[in-house]
Amino acid sequence: MSVVFEHATLLDCTGRDPQPDARVVVEDGRILRIGASSGPAAPRDATVVDCQGRTLMPGLLDAHVHLAIIELDAAAEVALPPAVLALRIAGVIEATLDAGFTTVRDAGGLDWGFKEAIRLGLIRGPRIFISGAFISQTGGHGDHRERTSRGNFPVVPGLASESILADGPDAVRWAAREIIRRGADQIKVMASGGAASPTDELDHVQFSVDELAAAVDVAGAVGTYVLAHAYGPRAIQNCLEAGVRSIEHANFLDEETADQMLKKPDTYLVPTVITYELMSRLEPGDGWTADMARKIRQGLTGAYDALGLAYEKGLRIGSGSDVLAEMQGEKGKEIACQARVMGAMNAIIAATRTNAALMRIEKEAGTVEEGKRADLIVLDADPLADPAIFADPAHIRMVVLGGDVVKDLDR
Repeated sequence: MSVVFEHATLLDCTGRDPQPDARVVVEDGRILRIGASSGPAAPRDATVVDCQGRTLMPGLLDAHVHLAIIELDAAAEVALPPAVLALRIAGVIEATLDAGFTTVRDAGGLDWGFKEAIRLGLIRGPRIFISGAFISQTGGHGDHRERTSRGNFPVVPGLASESILADGPDAVRWAAREIIRRGADQIKVMASGGAASPTDELDHVQFSVDELAAAVDVAGAVGTYVLAHAYGPRAIQNCLEAGVRSIEHANFLDEETADQMLKKPDTYLVPTVITYELMSRLEPGDGWTADMARKIRQGLTGAYDALGLAYEKGLRIGSGSDVLAEMQGEKGKEIACQARVMGAMNAIIAATRTNAALMRIEKEAGTVEEGKRADLIVLDADPLADPAIFADPAHIRMVVLGGDVVKDLDR
């Protein structure tokens, strides 16, 4: 099957300026040819889409989503009827696709079964790289038990993945292997404290280098990698020494640590600014405590400075939203947040080309180039002039996944 996009303003996300009046020919799910609309005629049996000057660009990639976290109160989420929880997660997945995200990396919590449901056509959704259960030390960011608790935190098997608490290299190694067995595409570890965990602070250092290296060793043995939740310099430095590929958040990044990251050619930084912007506005309630609100605001104080330092140093900067609960629909706002520091083009490239390289799919996705998979979106406004348009799915007029039109607002 052939689909031809004509009269498009092509933003290919390679770094080139937009190309006006472009034609992109898609055949059998891949980009066959790119040229001018005045060039050779479209194949006779092709479906022709007249973009009318609208922007045609690669589908967005989000490197840090939590599609299964639909309540800020983790206890309230596991108390939902399983059917309700499943349908709500499915709704988040479908809405993510409609917002223009054709590939996402779930940074913990989503069960492999949802990825399989998409493959089977049971629900609509982007391509998903799942991390499955978090690996956390006891009392770490993945340990949601209150201080008074002596039991295990409840889980919903097959819908949302729990944290696996592991202490010591051998326990971490077992946990990483178990997560891979369950279908994870990469491994997520908690290397520092976090806002939503009740018994730690953001700057607490969690897991030793040896423990982190055990997870990296397991990942490398099966050809994948580790991403790490890490805020402060010492936690990030431990990750770098252990061989972690993807550093998430890094709100308190300092110059010494940024210089160390530069020396690691296979390391990426994934800022998640928008989640701090949104969550810092929340008042305590419904499982969200005053202590959690305090830590989120603390994280926001460093978010833009850390991003600015990373950009100034020339680090490999990806793009993640990390939005939760009722904020799930606001993933696209991360691009505008990064654009304040990096400019619109660089922020868009972070959410396309760089994220594709991070996920090791740069030969398939992230740019509009001949031979690549036809994951495309059509916008009704210029994202370089106003990157805030990604916040509103109504601006995403069409979404194409592997050559198939999965959203078309103009029909």
